[in-house]
Amino acid sequence: MSLADAARAVRENAYAPYSQFKVGAALRTPSGAIYAGCNVENVAYPEGTCAEAGAIAAMIAAGETEITEAYVIADSPAPVPPCGGCRQKLREFAKGDVKITMATTDGKTQVITVTDLLPGAFTNDHMDNG
Repeated sequence: MSLADAARAVRENAYAPYSQFKVGAALRTPSGAIYAGCNVENVAYPEGTCAEAGAIAAMIAAGETEITEAYVIADSPAPVPPCGGCRQKLREFAKGDVKITMATTDGKTQVITVTDLLPGAFTNDHMDNG
């Protein structure tokens, strides 16, 4: 299954009764495994979770910690980028040159690197590990 197919399929399972804005995400790891997630809304709006966070949680639960490629899809007029929090979450597990494909359900895509998606990212290099 391709990343696009996995993201498109999981998007159908999104729980979005408030916004009606379903998002699907799929990640590939160095092993070739694909992990998918969808957004899950909550009546207490800030308590919902994004599709990218769900896919990352599935990846971590399976014992993997590196993203080599990601795909995000939503029914929007233009390819939808990950929110700020998800950009930081993706950066935690993906190197700067990893490609993120943003897509619409009608076939428009835009590919961007993690560095371009989140320039000046806060990383472990900023921590005082001394």
